[in-house]
Amino acid sequence: MNRRTLLAAAGLLVSVPLAGCSSSSAASDDKGFAAGDGSYTTIEADKRQPAPVLTGTSLDGTRLSTADSAGKVIVINVWGSWCAPCRHEAPGLSKAASQTSSIAAFYGINTRDLDRAPAQAFVRAFSVSWPSFFDPDGDLLLKFSSLPPKAIPSTLVIDRKGRIAARFLGEVSTISLVQIIRQIAAEKP
Repeated sequence: MNRRTLLAAAGLLVSVPLAGCSSSSAASDDKGFAAGDGSYTTIEADKRQPAPVLTGTSLDGTRLSTADSAGKVIVINVWGSWCAPCRHEAPGLSKAASQTSSIAAFYGINTRDLDRAPAQAFVRAFSVSWPSFFDPDGDLLLKFSSLPPKAIPSTLVIDRKGRIAARFLGEVSTISLVQIIRQIAAEKP
């Protein structure tokens, strides 16, 4: 009886990892949630899709829109005050924003914080200088259909024509982000 139980348990352990593997389009679809692994995707200029114009309220309740930065490279970082990797990447994002302030506009999308107070405390603690949309339910995130920010943190880079040019899943380094921003800003409009 013990041997049968052990064999059944071993069979279950072998089959569980395989249940997540599939070649179906649903399993490989790029629209679901994924763990941030630091990977990034860049899109060739002729294959880029328009990014949605985001309009909403900031963490302090004022109106905010990415349309205010049309013609610049736009960087959108998705974060939450509860997110340890977001806290870890915040200083590097601040450095990248400072190094590219003449060519890029930074915005945040604060998600899954049901109250503004923890998000505002995060902004103060990490000296975040750019505005963030307050998006507790993820409504703004749903607007990204062609290359969604699937992990928290995620960072999207939008070219000067308003098209999604790059996506980072997970923490982004200052060097990588600055390099991508400069590369995209140097493209002919």
